[in-house]
Amino acid sequence: MPETYFVVPQHQHNQLIERAYRHRGYSVEESADGARFCELASTHGIRTHNAIKAIHLDELFGSKVGGCTPGATLEKLPTKFKAVQRWNANKKLGQSVAFAAMDACMQMADEFGVGIVTVDNAFHYLWGGGYVIDAAKKGYLAYTCCTAGTSEVVPFLGKYPTMGTNPHSWGFPTTAAIGYPICIDWATSTVAMGRVQQLAREGKPLPAGAAVDAAGAPTTDPARAKWLLFFGQHKGYGLALVNELLAGFTGSGVPDLRGKWNEGPANEKHTPHFFFQCIKPEAIDCGNFPAGRNQQSNVKAVLDDIRGHGNDQVMLPGQLEANAAALTAQHGGLLFTAAEIEAFSEIARECGAELWNPALLKTVAI
Repeated sequence: MPETYFVVPQHQHNQLIERAYRHRGYSVEESADGARFCELASTHGIRTHNAIKAIHLDELFGSKVGGCTPGATLEKLPTKFKAVQRWNANKKLGQSVAFAAMDACMQMADEFGVGIVTVDNAFHYLWGGGYVIDAAKKGYLAYTCCTAGTSEVVPFLGKYPTMGTNPHSWGFPTTAAIGYPICIDWATSTVAMGRVQQLAREGKPLPAGAAVDAAGAPTTDPARAKWLLFFGQHKGYGLALVNELLAGFTGSGVPDLRGKWNEGPANEKHTPHFFFQCIKPEAIDCGNFPAGRNQQSNVKAVLDDIRGHGNDQVMLPGQLEANAAALTAQHGGLLFTAAEIEAFSEIARECGAELWNPALLKTVAI
């Protein structure tokens, strides 16, 4: 059954979000980065990590409680490794740090074939897929992962949430082959907490096996969901552990205290960690492709074979995001539900901005 969406012009959306960030003390540049990211998420249909989530995250774990410092200065630490950079984010807005880190990775990859940035003392950057899609469109194989802003996932065979949703995001420059970048992007929990909040907002149930209530009992009611569970049991848990180990090697503190600013020893850390990597495709080109193909035509042949042999209904990761971006372009703005429009009204009220009038917005049924 088609659902009705309101179409909000990008500039109207960005003006509100920039104002919301400025109202909370963020710099002009940080506020622009925050709005740019939120536009990127909504363009690609990422309802779980759009501006509503971004402002809510800042409320719970950011500038309101000391987890993020508006106007903070990014510190690039000395290193002897030319293709690796070590940064202290000093709790700067995560979106600003992430855009800058991925840019640095691309610049290093241009010179060395690969570039890595590891970031300590960070504040959550939200949807990692946005950063890798942006890099993939520019011709790079891109990867990022992070530890979540708080521990809300119960480890496999455990009973207490000592880990975060710990997402992984890969982007591949496949536009020439299939028309859009492949983007493999997911939280390691069955769903992200943003999905729980979205489903609660829209009165829809959670999938089975995604969450437990305060007593540890499985629930599909997003209003009762207290803690999350990993997808694939030990498999999702193992992937989430990768994030925790990268963070541990970089300098992060124990995951149970992440985001809990009033708990634990005074000398313990409470901040997330970021990891970014970009690879220049020609850096891994061994020059011996079969049947006379070059790198790009070989990638296309691989994808065509996967979707061949009767697999014509196979969907590639990134296809949904590409479809959403096409709808955004087709309708001339970002698409939001009635519940989301009301949530934006709350953001506008806080920062003293004019509320969006739904009667003046174009609507589409999709």
